[in-house]
Amino acid sequence: MRRRGTMAFGALVATAAVLLSGCTMGAAAPSATPLSTDRPGYGNPPADALAEVTDERVKAAIDAIPGRIDELLETSGVPGLAIAVVYDGETAYADGFGVRNLDTEEPVDTDTVFQIASMSKSVGATVVAHEVAEGVVSWDTPVVEHLPEFALADPWVTEHVTIGDLYAHRSGLYKHAGDELEDLGYDRAEVLQRLRYTPLSPFRSTYAYGNYDITAAAQSVANAAGADWADLSEQVLYEPLGMSATSSRFDDFMASKDRADGHILDGDEWIVTPSQRQPDAQSPAGGVSSSISDMATWLSMVLAASGPDAAANEVLTPEALLPAITAQSVAGPAQLGYQRSGFYGHGFNVGTTAGGLASVSHSGAFALGTGTTFSSLPEAGLGVVVLTNGSANGLAESVAADFMDLAQFGEIRQDWWQLYSGQLGPLGDPVGELVGQSPPADAAPARPLADYAGDYANEYFGTARVSVVGDSLELTVGPGTVVWPLEHWDGDVFVFEPFSENAPLGSVSQATFDGGNLVIELLDEHQLGTFTRAG
Repeated sequence: MRRRGTMAFGALVATAAVLLSGCTMGAAAPSATPLSTDRPGYGNPPADALAEVTDERVKAAIDAIPGRIDELLETSGVPGLAIAVVYDGETAYADGFGVRNLDTEEPVDTDTVFQIASMSKSVGATVVAHEVAEGVVSWDTPVVEHLPEFALADPWVTEHVTIGDLYAHRSGLYKHAGDELEDLGYDRAEVLQRLRYTPLSPFRSTYAYGNYDITAAAQSVANAAGADWADLSEQVLYEPLGMSATSSRFDDFMASKDRADGHILDGDEWIVTPSQRQPDAQSPAGGVSSSISDMATWLSMVLAASGPDAAANEVLTPEALLPAITAQSVAGPAQLGYQRSGFYGHGFNVGTTAGGLASVSHSGAFALGTGTTFSSLPEAGLGVVVLTNGSANGLAESVAADFMDLAQFGEIRQDWWQLYSGQLGPLGDPVGELVGQSPPADAAPARPLADYAGDYANEYFGTARVSVVGDSLELTVGPGTVVWPLEHWDGDVFVFEPFSENAPLGSVSQATFDGGNLVIELLDEHQLGTFTRAG
């Protein structure tokens, strides 16, 4: 079964962003597949002209923003968007467009709070950089030094994996390890504890984007500081910068009266998501909510500490930030001669634009209704942040890429919307081998339902309980917060319709009883979805 939820979704957003922009604007790319077209350089604009960011070009790029956003909102149907441009140490532009909820039709403004999804990784990295500057930890501090209960499958890796390793996605954990557990209702501590049961790829030589590697590192930092992660973020980052609309807690997001609710596509129609994304378990990696005004303040701070005249500020020092915005892992290897490789630092994408300027960036995506990005050119003191309240479809990246083209070259050099939407739009499609199919007309009958009932054990996922309820079966996996009614399909094969961050509307999963085993398709992407009957 194909899974494309938060992180699967986010990483695929990133893959396309790396390949299409050449500036590593996306969240992260686990691999690179060259795009095919008749025109050479389609995947990465050819570097046939050096970029020159001037006041005039930046002003013209800003002037073009409202018209282009109005056009793209109409084309995409995404309900709302907020954007800010930071230049030369100031917020040069900020505005809101569209609505924050399709049902209430309340407008987006510069104080509207959005969930920023995986942009939280970059925000959190600056919290870690503050603790590095204060001497609480270093990027090379072993995670178990302050999180002794953390373990991976290899004891040697457990002993040696550092905060920096996990923030660079190079621990050997598979892509998005732990996300499936969060979908089942496990909390942060339980997800981190269960990572030891997952297979590992070679340590420090394999890049795999994820949330719970970064969450584990951040938890170790918080422990070292003697504070809860959300409290630490507030104390060392949000309060000093006056980011009063920003929080790392879901309850604060939901309590905001000026909140942009998530939206998803139901067929061709955008609707308010039936269940807002609750990301507290992976807060350091995806749980920040913020306004465009606050994000502009944060980006100004990052640029001030990373440009040619970098200087210490109230949060961090250039020396502490530098490793985070320096290539640590190859995120998007070049596969054609004209393509530029993409890299990941510690919570940041780093790379080089088509015009030869260093770039620092990240995107965020929730399948349940968020698409965000920021892109910056530290040596030019320029950055743009885009927040949307629709399931990511390339809108945020397209707006940012249009702006950066105009600011660097005085023209838009690609049809970014066509490229990004073509790659990212299908990511919200339902998943599962049986999507769109009907049960076979000659389906074999099921055995008596009581034959299937009982508990089935799995080291990673915990217990799967199959219960007879009336004249049907119910399946509960993990801590019991998610229950799926099972419908008979064929013989010992049943199906259910999951809906979560990793299973868009319309998804179908098989639950196959095979002797004493139960195989759950939804959980079997890494061959970990087999449960053995207990007793």
